[in-house]
Amino acid sequence: MTEQASTSARSARPTQSPLRRILRFARKEPSFALGLALTAIILLIALFPSLFARQSPTDIDTTASLLAPSAEHWFGTDELGRDVYSRVIHGTRVTLSIVAGSMVIAAFLGGIFGIIAGYVGRLTDMAFGRLIDVVLSFPPIILGVVISGVLGPSIQNLVLALSIVYIPVFFRIARAGAISEAARTYVEAARSVGLTGPAILFRHILRNVMPLIMLQYMILFPLVLQIQAALGFLGLGVQPPTPDWGAILEEGKDYILFAPWLSLFPGLFIMVSALAVTLLGRGIQKRMNG
Repeated sequence: MTEQASTSARSARPTQSPLRRILRFARKEPSFALGLALTAIILLIALFPSLFARQSPTDIDTTASLLAPSAEHWFGTDELGRDVYSRVIHGTRVTLSIVAGSMVIAAFLGGIFGIIAGYVGRLTDMAFGRLIDVVLSFPPIILGVVISGVLGPSIQNLVLALSIVYIPVFFRIARAGAISEAARTYVEAARSVGLTGPAILFRHILRNVMPLIMLQYMILFPLVLQIQAALGFLGLGVQPPTPDWGAILEEGKDYILFAPWLSLFPGLFIMVSALAVTLLGRGIQKRMNG
């Protein structure tokens, strides 16, 4: 009776919610807590930029050209008199949407092709592998420049270019995970009860490989953010007057000596965003490994 009572008491205890578990882990890991807080702030800015910047990012006032940071213009103004603070704040949504969207496409396509190649093997794996090797033979930034240059500068083409560049990375992660999972006992058990290959692949293997894909997403995000900003700086991304961190950097390059605030503040936002996601990704990786 005592053992039954203790068992029932343990089962009656409420399980911790995901939010509570995250907060508990954040108290143990200060770096993860910092990354979580910074990421939350950046997401709020991206979702509700008008709450943080009242001025329009595209309003031109030539009488206020290249003003230094002040109480009226916190980040100063650019050569056209536009408020740099408003442009950086509103550019948060544009920049992060491009990075997040391109990585979702890369993770989806690379993940699907990767688990198929890893599970099926043989000719399918060889065909996908050779194609991926061709893409991986080019440095990411060079391939991004080539694709963006051929397709032309636009948001859609930039998303497509970044997706193509990083599909191979997710492919390799998903393929390795699928090969490992395919050798496990539960796969043989699923076959023995009559489950088909696609059912095993998408009901079981994909579910177990998904955490690896999500972790790789977090690890790659800062790198893709920097490459997106570099392409914008080269004029291959978002076109004026749409605010974008890389484009704002490009606009400020000619005034770097006597108006450094044009490049300083978007550069700081890029650095802080990359740091936030890096700390968050490392915390998630430590949690998964622990």
